[in-house]
Amino acid sequence: MNRITKGSLSALAALLVAAPVYAADGPKIDTGDTAWLLISSALVLLMTPGLAFFYGGLVRGKNALNTLMMSIVALGVIALVWTVVGYSLAFAPGSGLLGGFAWLGLNGVNTDPSETYATTTPHLAFMVFQMMFAIITPALISGAIVDRMKFKTYVVFIMLWSVVVYSPVAHWVWSLGNPAGSEKVAGWIGALGALDFAGGTVVHFTAGVSALVAALIIGPRRGFPNQPMPPHNVPFVLLGASLLWFGWFGFNAGSATAANGTAALAFVTTNVATAAAMSTWLLLETLLNGKPSAVGAATGAVVGLVAITPACAYISPLSAIALGGIAAIISYGAIQLKKKFGYDDSLDVFACHGLGGFTGAVLTGVFCAKAVGAPADGLIAGNPGQVVTQLIAVGATGLYAAAATAVILLALKFTLGLKASEQAELEGLDISEHGEEAYLGLAGSFGSAIEEGVVTSSQGFTQAATQQQE
Repeated sequence: MNRITKGSLSALAALLVAAPVYAADGPKIDTGDTAWLLISSALVLLMTPGLAFFYGGLVRGKNALNTLMMSIVALGVIALVWTVVGYSLAFAPGSGLLGGFAWLGLNGVNTDPSETYATTTPHLAFMVFQMMFAIITPALISGAIVDRMKFKTYVVFIMLWSVVVYSPVAHWVWSLGNPAGSEKVAGWIGALGALDFAGGTVVHFTAGVSALVAALIIGPRRGFPNQPMPPHNVPFVLLGASLLWFGWFGFNAGSATAANGTAALAFVTTNVATAAAMSTWLLLETLLNGKPSAVGAATGAVVGLVAITPACAYISPLSAIALGGIAAIISYGAIQLKKKFGYDDSLDVFACHGLGGFTGAVLTGVFCAKAVGAPADGLIAGNPGQVVTQLIAVGATGLYAAAATAVILLALKFTLGLKASEQAELEGLDISEHGEEAYLGLAGSFGSAIEEGVVTSSQGFTQAATQQQE
Protein backbone atom coordinates (compact mmCIF):
# COMPACT_ATOMS: atom_id res chain seq x y z
CA MET A 1 0.00 0.00 0.00
CA ASN A 2 2.87 2.29 0.87
CA ARG A 3 4.47 1.62 -2.53
CA ILE A 4 1.18 2.44 -4.31
CA THR A 5 0.87 5.70 -2.41
CA LYS A 6 4.42 6.68 -3.18
CA GLY A 7 3.93 5.84 -6.86
CA SER A 8 0.72 7.87 -7.04
CA LEU A 9 2.35 10.87 -5.42
CA SER A 10 5.27 10.64 -7.81
CA ALA A 11 2.95 10.49 -10.82
CA LEU A 12 0.92 13.45 -9.55
CA ALA A 13 4.07 15.48 -8.99
CA ALA A 14 5.22 14.68 -12.52
CA LEU A 15 1.90 15.89 -13.95
CA LEU A 16 2.03 19.10 -11.96
CA VAL A 17 5.51 19.82 -13.22
CA ALA A 18 4.69 18.86 -16.80
CA ALA A 19 1.44 20.85 -17.09
CA PRO A 20 3.05 24.31 -17.35
CA VAL A 21 5.44 23.00 -19.98
CA TYR A 22 2.59 21.89 -22.20
CA ALA A 23 0.80 25.25 -21.76
CA ALA A 24 3.94 27.21 -22.58
CA ASP A 25 4.40 25.32 -25.84
CA GLY A 26 1.21 26.80 -27.32
CA PRO A 27 0.34 30.47 -27.83
CA LYS A 28 -1.45 32.20 -24.97
CA ILE A 29 -3.97 35.04 -25.05
CA ASP A 30 -2.77 38.16 -23.28
CA THR A 31 -5.71 40.19 -22.02
CA GLY A 32 -3.82 43.48 -22.16
CA ASP A 33 -2.76 42.97 -25.78
CA THR A 34 -6.28 41.85 -26.70
CA ALA A 35 -7.87 44.88 -25.08
CA TRP A 36 -5.47 47.22 -26.88
CA LEU A 37 -6.09 45.58 -30.25
CA LEU A 38 -9.87 45.72 -29.86
CA ILE A 39 -9.74 49.36 -28.73
CA SER A 40 -7.47 50.15 -31.68
CA SER A 41 -9.97 48.48 -34.01
CA ALA A 42 -12.69 50.78 -32.70
CA LEU A 43 -10.39 53.81 -33.12
CA VAL A 44 -9.69 52.89 -36.74
CA LEU A 45 -13.41 52.39 -37.37
CA LEU A 46 -13.98 55.93 -36.08
CA MET A 47 -11.60 57.21 -38.74
CA THR A 48 -14.08 56.42 -41.50
CA PRO A 49 -16.81 58.72 -40.11
CA GLY A 50 -13.98 61.22 -39.50
CA LEU A 51 -13.05 60.96 -43.16
CA ALA A 52 -16.70 61.43 -44.07
CA PHE A 53 -16.88 64.74 -42.21
CA PHE A 54 -13.48 65.86 -43.52
CA TYR A 55 -14.52 65.24 -47.12
CA GLY A 56 -18.13 66.28 -46.54
CA GLY A 57 -17.17 69.73 -45.33
CA LEU A 58 -14.91 70.35 -48.31
CA VAL A 59 -17.60 69.91 -50.97
CA ARG A 60 -20.52 72.13 -51.92
CA GLY A 61 -23.60 71.89 -49.75
CA LYS A 62 -25.76 70.23 -52.38
CA ASN A 63 -23.38 67.23 -52.41
CA ALA A 64 -22.69 66.98 -48.67
CA LEU A 65 -24.80 63.88 -47.94
CA ASN A 66 -23.58 62.08 -51.03
CA THR A 67 -19.97 62.70 -49.99
CA LEU A 68 -20.65 61.54 -46.43
CA MET A 69 -22.30 58.41 -47.77
CA MET A 70 -19.34 57.54 -49.96
CA SER A 71 -17.35 56.92 -46.77
CA ILE A 72 -20.14 55.55 -44.58
CA VAL A 73 -21.25 52.94 -47.12
CA ALA A 74 -17.79 51.36 -46.95
CA LEU A 75 -18.48 50.46 -43.32
CA GLY A 76 -21.17 48.14 -44.60
CA VAL A 77 -20.15 46.66 -47.92
CA ILE A 78 -16.40 46.34 -47.36
CA ALA A 79 -16.89 44.68 -43.97
CA LEU A 80 -18.86 41.97 -45.76
CA VAL A 81 -16.34 41.63 -48.59
CA TRP A 82 -13.50 41.35 -46.08
CA THR A 83 -15.32 38.69 -44.07
CA VAL A 84 -16.23 36.54 -47.05
CA VAL A 85 -13.11 36.74 -49.19
CA GLY A 86 -10.82 39.71 -48.56
CA TYR A 87 -9.12 38.57 -45.37
CA SER A 88 -8.28 35.17 -46.80
CA LEU A 89 -6.78 36.65 -49.97
CA ALA A 90 -4.70 39.08 -47.93
CA PHE A 91 -3.45 36.97 -45.02
CA ALA A 92 -4.08 33.26 -45.53
CA PRO A 93 -1.01 31.22 -46.49
CA GLY A 94 -0.56 31.20 -50.26
CA SER A 95 2.01 32.33 -52.77
CA GLY A 96 4.14 35.43 -52.78
CA LEU A 97 1.49 37.16 -54.90
CA LEU A 98 -1.80 36.21 -53.28
CA GLY A 99 -3.16 34.54 -50.19
CA GLY A 100 -4.97 31.25 -50.35
CA PHE A 101 -8.63 30.33 -49.84
CA ALA A 102 -8.28 28.54 -46.52
CA TRP A 103 -9.90 31.37 -44.55
CA LEU A 104 -12.84 32.13 -46.88
CA GLY A 105 -15.82 33.12 -44.78
CA LEU A 106 -13.42 33.19 -41.79
CA ASN A 107 -13.21 29.42 -41.84
CA GLY A 108 -10.70 28.48 -39.15
CA VAL A 109 -10.43 32.05 -37.89
CA ASN A 110 -11.65 31.82 -34.31
CA THR A 111 -10.97 32.89 -30.73
CA ASP A 112 -7.72 30.95 -30.52
CA PRO A 113 -4.49 32.90 -31.01
CA SER A 114 -3.09 32.98 -34.51
CA GLU A 115 0.11 31.03 -35.02
CA THR A 116 1.42 33.79 -37.29
CA TYR A 117 -0.24 37.16 -36.61
CA ALA A 118 -0.82 38.84 -33.24
CA THR A 119 0.05 35.64 -31.43
CA THR A 120 -1.08 36.90 -28.01
CA THR A 121 -4.62 37.84 -29.08
CA PRO A 122 -7.54 35.92 -30.59
CA HIS A 123 -7.20 35.50 -34.33
CA LEU A 124 -10.59 37.20 -34.72
CA ALA A 125 -9.21 40.32 -33.03
CA PHE A 126 -6.42 40.62 -35.59
CA MET A 127 -8.89 39.97 -38.41
CA VAL A 128 -11.28 42.73 -37.31
CA PHE A 129 -8.39 45.17 -36.82
CA GLN A 130 -7.33 44.57 -40.41
CA MET A 131 -10.96 44.87 -41.50
CA MET A 132 -10.98 48.51 -40.43
CA PHE A 133 -7.99 49.20 -42.68
CA ALA A 134 -9.75 47.51 -45.57
CA ILE A 135 -12.83 49.69 -44.97
CA ILE A 136 -11.20 53.11 -44.94
CA THR A 137 -8.79 52.54 -47.84
CA PRO A 138 -11.30 52.54 -50.74
CA ALA A 139 -13.23 55.33 -49.01
CA LEU A 140 -10.12 57.52 -49.38
CA ILE A 141 -10.48 57.30 -53.16
CA SER A 142 -13.90 58.97 -53.05
CA GLY A 143 -12.38 62.39 -52.39
CA ALA A 144 -11.04 62.52 -55.94
CA ILE A 145 -14.39 61.86 -57.64
CA VAL A 146 -16.97 63.52 -55.38
CA ASP A 147 -19.68 65.74 -56.91
CA ARG A 148 -20.01 63.63 -60.06
CA MET A 149 -19.91 59.83 -59.77
CA LYS A 150 -23.03 57.66 -59.72
CA PHE A 151 -23.41 56.31 -56.21
CA LYS A 152 -24.50 52.79 -57.19
CA THR A 153 -21.54 52.46 -59.53
CA TYR A 154 -19.25 53.75 -56.80
CA VAL A 155 -20.44 51.02 -54.42
CA VAL A 156 -19.70 48.32 -56.98
CA PHE A 157 -16.33 49.93 -57.70
CA ILE A 158 -15.08 49.93 -54.09
CA MET A 159 -16.18 46.30 -53.61
CA LEU A 160 -14.26 45.20 -56.71
CA TRP A 161 -11.30 47.41 -55.85
CA SER A 162 -11.06 45.92 -52.38
CA VAL A 163 -10.75 42.40 -53.79
CA VAL A 164 -8.65 43.14 -56.86
CA VAL A 165 -6.30 45.82 -55.50
CA TYR A 166 -6.33 46.10 -51.73
CA SER A 167 -6.19 42.44 -50.70
CA PRO A 168 -3.33 41.49 -53.07
CA VAL A 169 -1.23 44.52 -52.09
CA ALA A 170 -1.85 43.87 -48.38
CA HIS A 171 -0.66 40.30 -49.00
CA TRP A 172 2.47 41.48 -50.81
CA VAL A 173 3.51 43.71 -47.93
CA TRP A 174 2.14 42.17 -44.73
CA SER A 175 1.56 38.46 -45.27
CA LEU A 176 3.95 36.28 -43.31
CA GLY A 177 2.85 33.07 -44.99
CA ASN A 178 3.15 30.00 -42.78
CA PRO A 179 6.55 29.74 -41.09
CA ALA A 180 5.87 26.08 -40.31
CA GLY A 181 5.59 25.21 -44.01
CA SER A 182 8.30 26.29 -46.43
CA GLU A 183 5.92 26.01 -49.40
CA LYS A 184 3.72 28.75 -47.92
CA VAL A 185 5.83 31.81 -48.66
CA ALA A 186 5.42 35.36 -47.39
CA GLY A 187 4.30 38.25 -49.58
CA TRP A 188 7.00 39.19 -52.03
CA ILE A 189 7.40 42.85 -50.99
CA GLY A 190 7.71 41.94 -47.33
CA ALA A 191 10.20 39.21 -48.23
CA LEU A 192 12.16 41.79 -50.22
CA GLY A 193 12.71 43.73 -47.00
CA ALA A 194 10.51 46.77 -47.67
CA LEU A 195 9.20 48.41 -44.50
CA ASP A 196 5.60 49.55 -44.05
CA PHE A 197 4.56 49.35 -40.43
CA ALA A 198 0.96 50.56 -40.68
CA GLY A 199 0.03 51.15 -44.32
CA GLY A 200 1.80 54.02 -46.04
CA THR A 201 2.17 51.87 -49.14
CA VAL A 202 -0.72 49.44 -48.67
CA VAL A 203 -3.31 52.06 -47.76
CA HIS A 204 -2.34 55.58 -48.73
CA PHE A 205 -0.13 55.33 -51.78
CA THR A 206 -2.35 52.66 -53.30
CA ALA A 207 -5.49 54.71 -52.68
CA GLY A 208 -3.84 57.94 -53.84
CA VAL A 209 -2.70 56.51 -57.16
CA SER A 210 -6.10 54.90 -57.71
CA ALA A 211 -7.78 58.22 -56.92
CA LEU A 212 -5.74 60.00 -59.60
CA VAL A 213 -6.63 57.34 -62.17
CA ALA A 214 -10.30 57.57 -61.21
CA ALA A 215 -10.31 61.36 -61.54
CA LEU A 216 -8.77 61.14 -65.01
CA ILE A 217 -11.13 58.44 -66.28
CA ILE A 218 -14.34 59.92 -64.87
CA GLY A 219 -13.45 63.44 -65.95
CA PRO A 220 -13.94 66.83 -64.29
CA ARG A 221 -16.94 68.25 -62.49
CA ARG A 222 -19.38 70.45 -64.35
CA GLY A 223 -17.92 73.97 -64.44
CA PHE A 224 -14.38 72.94 -63.45
CA PRO A 225 -12.03 74.84 -63.32
CA ASN A 226 -13.73 78.15 -64.06
CA GLN A 227 -16.52 78.16 -61.50
CA PRO A 228 -15.66 78.48 -57.80
CA MET A 229 -16.37 75.40 -55.68
CA PRO A 230 -15.54 76.46 -52.10
CA PRO A 231 -15.94 74.26 -49.00
CA HIS A 232 -19.44 74.63 -47.65
CA ASN A 233 -18.69 73.78 -44.00
CA VAL A 234 -15.18 74.38 -42.67
CA PRO A 235 -16.11 73.32 -39.10
CA PHE A 236 -16.95 69.89 -40.57
CA VAL A 237 -13.46 69.82 -42.07
CA LEU A 238 -11.84 70.54 -38.71
CA LEU A 239 -14.08 68.02 -36.95
CA GLY A 240 -13.20 65.34 -39.48
CA ALA A 241 -9.46 66.02 -39.28
CA SER A 242 -9.62 65.91 -35.48
CA LEU A 243 -11.41 62.55 -35.53
CA LEU A 244 -8.83 61.25 -37.98
CA TRP A 245 -5.98 62.39 -35.74
CA PHE A 246 -7.59 60.70 -32.73
CA GLY A 247 -8.35 57.48 -34.57
CA TRP A 248 -4.91 57.35 -36.16
CA PHE A 249 -3.39 56.37 -32.82
CA GLY A 250 -5.25 53.10 -33.22
CA PHE A 251 -4.18 52.91 -36.86
CA ASN A 252 -0.47 53.26 -36.12
CA ALA A 253 0.11 52.28 -32.48
CA GLY A 254 -2.47 49.51 -32.82
CA SER A 255 -0.40 47.96 -35.59
CA ALA A 256 2.02 46.79 -32.91
CA THR A 257 -0.82 44.33 -32.06
CA ALA A 258 0.36 44.48 -28.44
CA ALA A 259 0.47 46.95 -25.57
CA ASN A 260 4.23 47.37 -25.62
CA GLY A 261 7.11 49.70 -26.32
CA THR A 262 6.61 49.53 -30.07
CA ALA A 263 3.06 50.84 -29.65
CA ALA A 264 4.35 53.65 -27.44
CA LEU A 265 6.97 54.70 -30.02
CA ALA A 266 4.38 54.62 -32.83
CA PHE A 267 2.00 56.71 -30.72
CA VAL A 268 4.61 59.41 -30.05
CA THR A 269 6.01 59.61 -33.59
CA THR A 270 2.48 59.78 -35.01
CA ASN A 271 1.66 62.78 -32.85
CA VAL A 272 4.84 64.79 -33.39
CA ALA A 273 4.98 64.16 -37.15
CA THR A 274 1.39 65.35 -37.48
CA ALA A 275 2.12 68.42 -35.37
CA ALA A 276 5.16 69.21 -37.53
CA ALA A 277 3.23 68.81 -40.78
CA MET A 278 0.35 71.00 -39.63
CA SER A 279 2.72 73.69 -38.35
CA THR A 280 4.72 73.61 -41.57
CA TRP A 281 1.56 73.90 -43.68
CA LEU A 282 0.36 76.94 -41.71
CA LEU A 283 3.80 78.54 -42.02
CA LEU A 284 3.76 78.04 -45.78
CA GLU A 285 0.31 79.57 -46.07
CA THR A 286 1.35 82.54 -43.95
CA LEU A 287 4.50 83.17 -45.96
CA LEU A 288 2.95 82.66 -49.38
CA ASN A 289 -0.67 83.77 -48.91
CA GLY A 290 -0.48 86.06 -45.92
CA LYS A 291 -3.03 84.12 -43.86
CA PRO A 292 -3.07 80.67 -42.24
CA SER A 293 -6.36 78.88 -42.97
CA ALA A 294 -8.43 76.37 -41.04
CA VAL A 295 -8.64 74.13 -44.10
CA GLY A 296 -4.85 74.34 -44.36
CA ALA A 297 -4.44 73.29 -40.74
CA ALA A 298 -6.69 70.27 -41.27
CA THR A 299 -5.01 69.33 -44.56
CA GLY A 300 -1.52 69.62 -43.13
CA ALA A 301 -2.44 67.42 -40.19
CA VAL A 302 -3.81 64.72 -42.49
CA VAL A 303 -0.66 64.82 -44.62
CA GLY A 304 1.45 64.34 -41.51
CA LEU A 305 -0.68 61.39 -40.40
CA VAL A 306 -0.35 59.80 -43.82
CA ALA A 307 3.39 60.29 -44.10
CA ILE A 308 4.32 58.92 -40.67
CA THR A 309 2.23 55.76 -41.10
CA PRO A 310 4.86 53.49 -42.73
CA ALA A 311 7.67 54.76 -40.47
CA CYS A 312 6.00 55.25 -37.09
CA ALA A 313 7.63 52.29 -35.30
CA TYR A 314 10.96 52.49 -37.12
CA ILE A 315 12.22 56.04 -36.56
CA SER A 316 12.95 58.37 -33.64
CA PRO A 317 10.65 61.22 -32.59
CA LEU A 318 13.09 63.84 -33.94
CA SER A 319 13.20 62.04 -37.28
CA ALA A 320 9.40 61.98 -37.23
CA ILE A 321 9.33 65.76 -36.91
CA ALA A 322 11.61 66.09 -39.95
CA LEU A 323 9.50 63.58 -41.90
CA GLY A 324 6.28 65.45 -41.17
CA GLY A 325 7.74 68.78 -42.23
CA ILE A 326 9.16 67.42 -45.48
CA ALA A 327 5.88 65.69 -46.37
CA ALA A 328 3.94 68.92 -45.82
CA ILE A 329 6.21 70.86 -48.17
CA ILE A 330 5.89 68.23 -50.91
CA SER A 331 2.11 67.87 -50.69
CA TYR A 332 1.58 71.63 -50.46
CA GLY A 333 3.66 72.13 -53.59
CA ALA A 334 1.79 69.35 -55.41
CA ILE A 335 -1.55 71.06 -54.78
CA GLN A 336 -0.23 74.27 -56.30
CA LEU A 337 1.11 72.39 -59.35
CA LYS A 338 -2.20 70.59 -59.86
CA LYS A 339 -3.68 73.80 -61.20
CA LYS A 340 -1.17 73.75 -64.08
CA PHE A 341 -1.97 70.16 -65.07
CA GLY A 342 -5.72 70.79 -65.02
CA TYR A 343 -6.98 67.42 -63.75
CA ASP A 344 -9.90 67.44 -61.32
CA ASP A 345 -8.84 65.53 -58.23
CA SER A 346 -11.61 67.24 -56.27
CA LEU A 347 -10.18 67.06 -52.75
CA ASP A 348 -6.49 66.51 -53.59
CA VAL A 349 -6.36 62.85 -52.65
CA PHE A 350 -3.31 62.19 -54.80
CA ALA A 351 -1.37 65.16 -53.43
CA CYS A 352 -2.19 64.34 -49.80
CA HIS A 353 -2.51 60.56 -49.65
CA GLY A 354 -0.65 59.49 -52.78
CA LEU A 355 2.38 61.75 -52.44
CA GLY A 356 2.13 61.77 -48.65
CA GLY A 357 2.28 57.98 -48.64
CA PHE A 358 5.10 57.96 -51.19
CA THR A 359 7.12 60.49 -49.20
CA GLY A 360 6.61 58.58 -45.97
CA ALA A 361 7.58 55.27 -47.56
CA VAL A 362 10.79 56.66 -49.07
CA LEU A 363 11.75 58.58 -45.94
CA THR A 364 11.24 55.40 -43.93
CA GLY A 365 14.23 54.11 -45.86
CA VAL A 366 16.13 57.28 -44.96
CA PHE A 367 15.40 57.53 -41.22
CA CYS A 368 14.79 53.95 -40.03
CA ALA A 369 17.31 52.56 -37.56
CA LYS A 370 17.79 49.30 -35.72
CA ALA A 371 18.63 51.39 -32.66
CA VAL A 372 14.96 52.33 -32.28
CA GLY A 373 13.59 48.89 -33.17
CA ALA A 374 13.47 48.85 -36.97
CA PRO A 375 14.29 45.55 -38.71
CA ALA A 376 16.91 47.34 -40.81
CA ASP A 377 19.00 50.49 -40.82
CA GLY A 378 18.28 53.22 -43.33
CA LEU A 379 20.30 55.72 -45.31
CA ILE A 380 21.34 57.89 -42.37
CA ALA A 381 22.39 54.82 -40.39
CA GLY A 382 24.60 53.67 -43.27
CA ASN A 383 22.33 51.52 -45.44
CA PRO A 384 21.34 53.36 -48.66
CA GLY A 385 20.03 50.10 -50.11
CA GLN A 386 16.93 50.41 -47.92
CA VAL A 387 15.83 53.46 -49.90
CA VAL A 388 16.09 51.44 -53.10
CA THR A 389 13.99 48.69 -51.58
CA GLN A 390 11.35 51.22 -50.55
CA LEU A 391 11.26 52.67 -54.06
CA ILE A 392 10.76 49.21 -55.57
CA ALA A 393 7.86 48.59 -53.20
CA VAL A 394 6.00 51.83 -53.93
CA GLY A 395 6.76 51.61 -57.64
CA ALA A 396 5.32 48.11 -57.96
CA THR A 397 2.24 48.85 -55.90
CA GLY A 398 1.63 52.11 -57.73
CA LEU A 399 1.82 50.52 -61.16
CA TYR A 400 -0.43 47.64 -60.16
CA ALA A 401 -2.98 49.89 -58.47
CA ALA A 402 -3.13 52.23 -61.47
CA ALA A 403 -3.56 49.43 -64.01
CA ALA A 404 -6.12 47.46 -61.99
CA THR A 405 -8.14 50.58 -61.15
CA ALA A 406 -8.25 51.59 -64.80
CA VAL A 407 -9.51 48.14 -65.83
CA ILE A 408 -12.24 48.15 -63.18
CA LEU A 409 -13.43 51.66 -64.02
CA LEU A 410 -13.44 51.12 -67.77
CA ALA A 411 -15.47 47.94 -67.31
CA LEU A 412 -17.97 49.84 -65.18
CA LYS A 413 -18.05 52.76 -67.60
CA PHE A 414 -19.38 50.57 -70.38
CA THR A 415 -21.81 48.66 -68.16
CA LEU A 416 -23.25 50.69 -65.29
CA GLY A 417 -21.91 54.10 -66.32
CA LEU A 418 -19.62 56.22 -64.17
CA LYS A 419 -20.68 59.84 -64.26
CA ALA A 420 -23.92 61.45 -63.17
CA SER A 421 -25.76 63.53 -65.76
CA GLU A 422 -25.19 67.26 -66.05
CA GLN A 423 -28.69 67.84 -64.70
CA ALA A 424 -27.93 65.67 -61.68
CA GLU A 425 -24.71 67.60 -61.05
CA LEU A 426 -26.53 70.92 -61.30
CA GLU A 427 -29.29 69.76 -58.99
CA GLY A 428 -26.86 68.16 -56.58
CA LEU A 429 -26.14 64.50 -55.95
CA ASP A 430 -27.89 64.58 -52.59
CA ILE A 431 -31.21 64.89 -54.38
CA SER A 432 -30.43 62.99 -57.59
CA GLU A 433 -28.72 60.00 -55.96
CA HIS A 434 -30.36 59.79 -52.51
CA GLY A 435 -33.57 61.83 -52.58
CA GLU A 436 -32.42 63.73 -49.49
CA GLU A 437 -30.84 67.06 -48.65
CA ALA A 438 -28.40 68.04 -45.95
CA TYR A 439 -29.89 71.49 -45.42
CA LEU A 440 -33.63 71.25 -46.19
CA GLY A 441 -33.52 72.85 -49.60
CA LEU A 442 -30.96 75.53 -48.81
CA ALA A 443 -27.86 73.63 -49.92
CA GLY A 444 -29.17 72.89 -53.38
CA SER A 445 -30.09 76.52 -53.88
CA PHE A 446 -26.68 77.64 -52.68
CA GLY A 447 -24.89 75.17 -54.92
CA SER A 448 -26.88 76.19 -57.97
CA ALA A 449 -26.33 79.86 -57.15
CA ILE A 450 -22.58 79.34 -57.14
CA GLU A 451 -22.63 77.52 -60.47
CA GLU A 452 -24.76 80.24 -62.07
CA GLY A 453 -22.48 82.96 -60.72
CA VAL A 454 -25.00 84.46 -58.27
CA VAL A 455 -22.84 83.56 -55.27
CA THR A 456 -19.07 83.53 -55.60
CA SER A 457 -17.97 82.30 -52.16
CA SER A 458 -19.18 80.51 -49.05
CA GLN A 459 -19.87 83.95 -47.57
CA GLY A 460 -22.85 84.16 -49.88
CA PHE A 461 -24.63 81.28 -48.19
CA THR A 462 -26.79 83.47 -45.95
CA GLN A 463 -27.88 85.60 -48.89
CA ALA A 464 -28.76 82.54 -50.99
CA ALA A 465 -30.65 80.99 -48.10
CA THR A 466 -32.65 84.18 -47.54
CA GLN A 467 -33.56 84.34 -51.21
CA GLN A 468 -34.70 80.72 -51.10
CA GLN A 469 -36.92 81.37 -48.07
CA GLU A 470 -38.47 84.42 -49.76
